[in-house]
Amino acid sequence: MIASSASVIAAPTPPSSVTATDVPWDSGGSVTVSWISSVAGSNGLVQAQWRIERREIINDQLTAEIVWIKVADVPADQMSFDAVKLALDHAHVFRVSAVDAQGVGSPSSESAPVFAARNFFVGTKIQLFLGILIVSACVIICILRARAGHPVKIRRIAALDAVDEAVGRATEMGRSILFVAGIQDMDNIQTVAGITVLGHVAKTAAEYDATIEVPTSRSLVMEAAREAVQASYMAAGRSDSYNQDLIRYITDEQFGFVAYVSGRMVREKPATCFYMGCFFAESLILAETGNSIGAIQIAGTAESSQLPFFVAACDYTLIGEEFFAASAYLSREPDQMGSLKGQDFGKLIAGTLIVIGAVLATCVALWPTSAMSSALSFLKGALGS
Repeated sequence: MIASSASVIAAPTPPSSVTATDVPWDSGGSVTVSWISSVAGSNGLVQAQWRIERREIINDQLTAEIVWIKVADVPADQMSFDAVKLALDHAHVFRVSAVDAQGVGSPSSESAPVFAARNFFVGTKIQLFLGILIVSACVIICILRARAGHPVKIRRIAALDAVDEAVGRATEMGRSILFVAGIQDMDNIQTVAGITVLGHVAKTAAEYDATIEVPTSRSLVMEAAREAVQASYMAAGRSDSYNQDLIRYITDEQFGFVAYVSGRMVREKPATCFYMGCFFAESLILAETGNSIGAIQIAGTAESSQLPFFVAACDYTLIGEEFFAASAYLSREPDQMGSLKGQDFGKLIAGTLIVIGAVLATCVALWPTSAMSSALSFLKGALGS
């Protein structure tokens, strides 16, 4: 009888004051569950862990499932837990029970229903928000200065120096210039940048009395290209040489357009090919065809997946931001120039923060202090990492 009584294991005492509260300033789906420990069971054994479970309330009714969903097991010295990835459209009820080293669980204590609401402002992104404000302020200030007539200095881009050479070669050889402004419509910023570059190339071609041909895959791009080229010819005093029939719409179909342009390149053998805009799989076909006929090729795009093909097959390539910088450089539009300069200041600030963060990370590793750790965490948030 004594042995039998000794083998009886009493359940640990359940926790008290279980509360579930929505996590403030988050994007939703998170609830903090907290409780107060009764420390030991009636058998004198301290619980090994806490078991957290939940179930949902839909239309003010608990779900039909009797079985609770296990959320997590947490260590005995932990008195709170953040439950994440919860549904936003209905309430949740949590319960917590103590489990001792032998696996015996206590009766559970339940919380009141709680919603994992989405908040208007996410507090964890405050550093990123401040960073955006600073960069936006730099851009606005630079645009206002440019509009006021203050000079905005932008370095000369190497690929633009090759434009005169490429157009001059076409003139000497008596062959045409081919300009492709991508395959997207005018709602794509790369197409807009490409049309800006086209205006500069067309003006140079007018001054050199060279022929420029612009096939397009969108009707709106055709109209924009015609206006840009016509304005360039008028600015060069050669409006009589402008021929709108050389700027034509082909087709919206991607590879139908590429088939036409490639065939035209093989037949006409233009001396110079420009690819400025948004390109996808057709970039390789165009660049390789132009390379095979021995044309000088200058490309520019922000599509990182297509840049290797242009770099490999073209003489000059404007990469990413350099492409947009070229557009601003050629247009001299105050808004574009100011925006470009403001972004440069933003990059300078970001680079400075990265250097400071690297120094702080090194200091934390060598001489860890709470102040430096907090400052490092703030910088990580500001940089969006």
